[in-house]
Amino acid sequence: MKFTKLHGLGNDYVYVNCFEEPLDGVDLPELARRVSDRHFGIGGDGLILIMPSEKADFRMRVFNNDGSEAKNCGNGLRCVSKYVYDHGLTDNRSFSIETLGGIVFPVVHVGDDGKVATVTIDMGEPRFNCADIPMAIETTPQFIEQLFEVEGRAFTMTSLSMGNPHAILFVDEVRGEDVHKLGPIIEHHPLFPERTNVEFIKVLDPKHIQFRVWERGSGETLACGTGACAAAVAAIQSGQTERSVTVHLLGGDLHIEWREADNHVYMTGSATEVFSGVYGGEIPKLA
Repeated sequence: MKFTKLHGLGNDYVYVNCFEEPLDGVDLPELARRVSDRHFGIGGDGLILIMPSEKADFRMRVFNNDGSEAKNCGNGLRCVSKYVYDHGLTDNRSFSIETLGGIVFPVVHVGDDGKVATVTIDMGEPRFNCADIPMAIETTPQFIEQLFEVEGRAFTMTSLSMGNPHAILFVDEVRGEDVHKLGPIIEHHPLFPERTNVEFIKVLDPKHIQFRVWERGSGETLACGTGACAAAVAAIQSGQTERSVTVHLLGGDLHIEWREADNHVYMTGSATEVFSGVYGGEIPKLA
């Protein structure tokens, strides 16, 4: 199986071009677990398939390193956008990509070398209704700046969907120990029947946010595009920032803009191709 390794700010996945490498009859969750293994496989936060679509120009499927399938992935979308342009699957600099969370619309920005340097993606509208996230709660239709208690500590939390669920905690300091201790607890909290991504954010000033993330199905990653979008929206909603902000992730910066004109969230950031190869391990088949 041919593959390409790409990353968006260190959020790295194994990408397979299913126009050339059809994976019919393959146990995709098990394949994701195998190729993601950083000791016995290729290594990555998961597996992303670039596929034909009946609804858009391309289709993206995302499998986390535990084998679970994600509805969306912002860093993955930027990398897919880079791949399809750089590898000649399209000559257009704007196109559409189908995800489980809906159809999104990237615009690629090409550098002097003719390769994609950065990508801006229209991530659509944020969804605040608890039923859309989803959250198992009946006392409020939306969970915005609500008190949330976990492990004897109280946080201000906002939950929303960017095509996948997010729980954003406002903190005085972004600490790694909190990410690793509280992240998995909140990910599996009964409030979130489909689990959730967990963002720990500190608003630095009206234009900048510090950010770390515990991703559903992957653990802490260096970057999460949909999480950065959700964090920016939560900060803007709370009145702490302007509508255009820079989010500082462990792997680098993303620029997020929540436009009043169409209520859509726009994400701009880099995408990097690392290497290509051939996976020589056994391809697991469906029973």
